[in-house]
Amino acid sequence: MATTKQVSAMLKQGFLFPDPSLKVGHTHSSSSNPLSLSVFPSSSPPASPTLFEMMTDEQNREARGKEEARRRMSGRIDKILEAAPGLRRDYGGCRGWEGMVKLTVVSRDGFRVSMEVDRAVLVEKSRFFKEKFFGGGKAVSHTVEICDCDDVEVYVEVVLWMHFEEDLKARLVGEEVSKVLGLLKVSAAMMFDAGIVCCLEYLEAVPWTEEEEEKVLLQLSQLQFSELVGDVLKRVVSNEVSTSSRVDDIISRLITGVLQSKDDKARREMKNLLSKLLKENGCGSQNRLNVSKDALYHLCHRCLSSLILCLSEATNFDGSRQDQTTLMGEIAVEAENIQWIVDILIDRKMGHDFVQLWADQKDLATLHSKIPVKYRHEISKITAHLCIAIGRGRVLVPKQVRSALLCTWLDALYDDFNWMRRTPRSVDKNLVEHGLGQTILTLPLQQQQSFFLAWFDRYLDKGDDCPNIQRAFEVWWRRAFTRQCALIHERPQLQLVVSDYPS
Repeated sequence: MATTKQVSAMLKQGFLFPDPSLKVGHTHSSSSNPLSLSVFPSSSPPASPTLFEMMTDEQNREARGKEEARRRMSGRIDKILEAAPGLRRDYGGCRGWEGMVKLTVVSRDGFRVSMEVDRAVLVEKSRFFKEKFFGGGKAVSHTVEICDCDDVEVYVEVVLWMHFEEDLKARLVGEEVSKVLGLLKVSAAMMFDAGIVCCLEYLEAVPWTEEEEEKVLLQLSQLQFSELVGDVLKRVVSNEVSTSSRVDDIISRLITGVLQSKDDKARREMKNLLSKLLKENGCGSQNRLNVSKDALYHLCHRCLSSLILCLSEATNFDGSRQDQTTLMGEIAVEAENIQWIVDILIDRKMGHDFVQLWADQKDLATLHSKIPVKYRHEISKITAHLCIAIGRGRVLVPKQVRSALLCTWLDALYDDFNWMRRTPRSVDKNLVEHGLGQTILTLPLQQQQSFFLAWFDRYLDKGDDCPNIQRAFEVWWRRAFTRQCALIHERPQLQLVVSDYPS
């Protein structure tokens, strides 16, 4: 007889299914066996279901769900067949009527629908059935079974369509694109030309979501009806040959329109939109949109010329205060436009030439110093963007160019830094500080010393109004002193030994 511990273990593992009203306990018996099994009523709560019970319940739920889905589908199919003249569902086998076809459609999970269809209708409307029934007499009965169908309901509906002479496209009004794609697939498989034309005309007329567009393109790529499919694909495929000059013309037109916009909100929205689209089609895209470097730099030079003109007018201005405010606003807009184009150049790995171009703007830097800081600080953001890109390794330029950039614009960046981080569209303070520090650290050690000592004095004078690049300063210090001392002590001593060899 099993011991109490053995029985308990078997209960826990689910091999025994105890009655919740019973429990196992010890009894003192006069039998020779000191342990015996007895049962007596218990008020303990019911035991938790075993794994076997849970799996059985899950299977039962799934079976009930499938049965309910089949029942609903069967009801929908009955409604479809009721609308077709001369089309009947066969529940008990073919009755042997002359000229009728018993057509059975079977789904992948075994669900079957049998119909009695007029053979003449199938032969007239479907090239597939016309080929299959070729040569048979009209009085001959046929049995056809279509197996492994994706959607039995769609197959039945396509057979229904064959019995209508009216405009089939009207029956598709209000249907979803995915449903029509299913009807198109089955119509193509049955070579039902009227159904194919109807589905293609529908797809040509209705809008698609981006997800639906991918499905439409995939489905149409499998069809052989070139003319009809071509009409549908015209919304996504152009017959016009795409050339680099055409692309440049379109992008230049769009960017120029943004740069000349007078509405601040619309200009910012369209900048964000074009930047997003160009990034999506950037270097990581297989179908990269080739925007020529010359086209972007042509726009860049135009913006620089406009900025210099605005600054020149502002420094020699003698008009009313209102006109001066308008002119100062134009300076900020032109600077923002250059920032935007520079971001595009950097994203497309074309920004290296602009660093040289910006470093050469000594006259512009002189005019910059004569403008009130609240209008000119947008210009210093251009320098900040370049330093961030250089500090991240996204723009590669020689050390002479990096040094020239800082010599021309670093003082202006220091002067405008407080305003740059206080405005509503401010730059990220930490990014600017890190980029500036890394840019200085890429220079030769002697130039690093010059820039860091100048920053040290300015930071002591201005505090938080000046960028805090002390982490980069620490790196320079260790390079200049700690590491230099270590290199001197560890420098290997070379020994030269001269020997005479007999000639």
